[in-house]
Amino acid sequence: QVQVVESGGGLVQAGGSLRLSCTASGLTFDDEAMAWFRQAPGNDREAVSCITSGGTSTDYADSVKGRFTISRDNAKNTLYLHMNSLKPEDTAMYYCAATLEAYRGKFCTFRPISANWGQGTQVTVSS
Repeated sequence: QVQVVESGGGLVQAGGSLRLSCTASGLTFDDEAMAWFRQAPGNDREAVSCITSGGTSTDYADSVKGRFTISRDNAKNTLYLHMNSLKPEDTAMYYCAATLEAYRGKFCTFRPISANWGQGTQVTVSS
C-alpha cells in the first residue's frame, strides 16, 4: 500500500519561501512519477506540479510557474517543492502523490496511482 508523508509547511509572509518534502513508502520510488497537489478551503484539489521518475521532465500549473520548483532525491525516496515569492492565494493544504507517466516515461501526469492520500502539510501565506 502506497503511503506518503508530507512536511515543511508553515506560516510565511507574502514574498517568502518554503520547501515542502514528501517521503513515500510501499512503492519503488524511482519507478514512479510524483506530483504535488493543493486544496484550499471550499475549493477542489488542484494540481500544482509533477516530475517524472528520473527527474528529467516536469510540469507546473500556470499559477506557480516561475515561482515553484519541483525536485526529487531518489536515493532518499523524497520529493520536494521549493516555493518562492509566495502569495496569499497559495494558502492551502499541500499533498503529494505518486502518479502515472505518459509516453514511456517522457512526461509526468497528475493521475494518482493510488486512491490513498497523506495528511498533507498546511501552507499559510499572510499578506
